[in-house]
Amino acid sequence: MTRRFLFVLGSTRLDGNTELLARGAAAQLSADVEQEWIRLIDDPLPEFSDLRHDSDHVRPPSDTAAGRLLDATLAATDIVIASPLYWYAVSGPVKRYLDHWSGWLRTPGVGFEAALAGRTLWGVTALAHREPGVAAPLVGTLTNSAAYLKMRFGGVLLGNGSAPGDVLQDSAALARAKTFFAQEAPLARFPHETGAAVQQPPRPREEGALTR
Repeated sequence: MTRRFLFVLGSTRLDGNTELLARGAAAQLSADVEQEWIRLIDDPLPEFSDLRHDSDHVRPPSDTAAGRLLDATLAATDIVIASPLYWYAVSGPVKRYLDHWSGWLRTPGVGFEAALAGRTLWGVTALAHREPGVAAPLVGTLTNSAAYLKMRFGGVLLGNGSAPGDVLQDSAALARAKTFFAQEAPLARFPHETGAAVQQPPRPREEGALTR
């Protein structure tokens, strides 16, 4: 199967740092790799309605925003979620896109789960923070989504930037972008399947205990 990359742009502004970083990485793909770019704010998805306990979802018509995104998602071998870090997670448009996955999983005749199994999910994000660990919630969302659908996960390409064009000054991120899509993408695993430590919330301080 010819590789086909779907780039889902989740920023609420045009030509943001995340998109610049994603395009830098995409420029390294060979000419025989197909690319499709969809900016979620250009044709917004409707609010997601959870019908799983009420009735079956109906496949959206192909001439609607949801139908076009569904068709593009099913056609892709590689799905790239390009979302800025908004309040330490994916943007609102991206979260809505992922919410619609829940409906597509339950839409008769689509075969969404079987179609995505074994395909690859990638992430690209720009954050206005020097410490990459603050992006952990976004990384976790994408990792766990890929694990649930038995997809491969190529990781998240992180760049630093707040004002327009800032990420182009992040030489380390630009260097990583050159080889990002060339790396091997393993099957995604939930943290409990890999033995990775899960951060526990701090225990309440006992009354009278000393603070440090």
